[in-house]
Amino acid sequence: MHTTIRLAALLLLVSAGSSARAEALNAGLPAEELLALQSTQCEEKTPAPTLEALKAEVGRLTVEKEKVSTELALAQAAVEKELSPSKLNTLRLQAQLAELKAKQDLAEYQEKLAEEKALEDDKRTLDRALLKSSIAKAEVETELAEIRRIENATQKEIARINSGIALEKEEEEARNYAMSDPVYLAEPLQGRKLVMSDRRIALNGPISMRTADNIIARINYFNNRDAKLPIFLVIDDSPGGSVMAGYKIVKAMQGSQAPVHVVVKSFAASMAACIATVAKHSYAYSNTVILHHQIHSFAGGNLTQQQEWLKEMEEWWRRLADPVAVKMGISREELIKQMYAHASSGDWSEFGDNAQKLKWVDHIVDEIQETGTIKSPDVASKAPGSGGVSADDGMEASARGSGPVTELKAQVDEKGRPYMSLPRLNPRDCYWLYNPDGYFRAP
Repeated sequence: MHTTIRLAALLLLVSAGSSARAEALNAGLPAEELLALQSTQCEEKTPAPTLEALKAEVGRLTVEKEKVSTELALAQAAVEKELSPSKLNTLRLQAQLAELKAKQDLAEYQEKLAEEKALEDDKRTLDRALLKSSIAKAEVETELAEIRRIENATQKEIARINSGIALEKEEEEARNYAMSDPVYLAEPLQGRKLVMSDRRIALNGPISMRTADNIIARINYFNNRDAKLPIFLVIDDSPGGSVMAGYKIVKAMQGSQAPVHVVVKSFAASMAACIATVAKHSYAYSNTVILHHQIHSFAGGNLTQQQEWLKEMEEWWRRLADPVAVKMGISREELIKQMYAHASSGDWSEFGDNAQKLKWVDHIVDEIQETGTIKSPDVASKAPGSGGVSADDGMEASARGSGPVTELKAQVDEKGRPYMSLPRLNPRDCYWLYNPDGYFRAP
């Protein structure tokens, strides 16, 4: 279409003057504008052509067009011929480029496939590892579950065993206690039976300051618990002891708001006998032995020192013997006289029933009911008023519980004969046993 317009423009230019064509060409106007310009000039300068002229012109133009087309085709062919090597080279380069690109795409594709395969292998490896891990985890969890099951079963069994042991211990502990309450009586003497509660203090063995301190502490404790109910000071076996310590006990008894009842079960001598005699309430079995005598001294030193000590002992004797003599209804001199009338050593001892007649004790009992002994004697106790005194109290071994316990052991003498040495007796005691072969020997 553009070619036809250009040919029309050329025809018009031919018809127009040479000056107008030159100007149009110099102006560089497009063919459409040149044609329009030429038409205008033709309209202004020449009259309209006839039909035959137009046909002739069209024919001429057609020939010219064909010529131009031919020329153009030839020119194009020449150009294409001239450009053919370049095109061929370009096509070769394009083919080489396409080949390189194809190779690159192939390499990339193969690399991608290799990567995908490696990833797939890694994924399969990971999946296998995860599967193995899951299996191992499941196995561990199964084992842990089994272990927990066994532990639970073990714990249940241990709990059952511990429960049984605890129950057995509780039952054993319960067997250590008497299922009864102590009896507290304001008047503990019931006929010829003495009923004692757990307000009980033991006095056994030699009397020392430590013995006195323990007894006084318990008297104070029971007074603070109840100032009306009786306190029982029980002498199983005591040879006496320190006059100062004994005097402290006597004063604590006298100062106690709760009445202190002294009970002699076996043997009370010297200071222990004085404590029993001066008590406001005292009891003994009929076969209990009570012994009174004058103060005995272990003093040494020169004559002057002995005379000074003698005066001090006489003063102690006056202070402690006078209350005994007053209780008996006699003078101190008469007490001394009767001591030596009954024994050349001055050690005046009497059984409980005779001691009652002499007013050394107030009452003779046939039975003593220990209602405060609610714990097994085989179980150590340090409870106040239990009657037992622990080793921590520092009292002498003979003052613990009801007296010393000696374990007899078989021995062999120098001649190879077996024997067993008997424990030492109290001064007023004797053995009564069957010993035909002399196996048991006195110490």
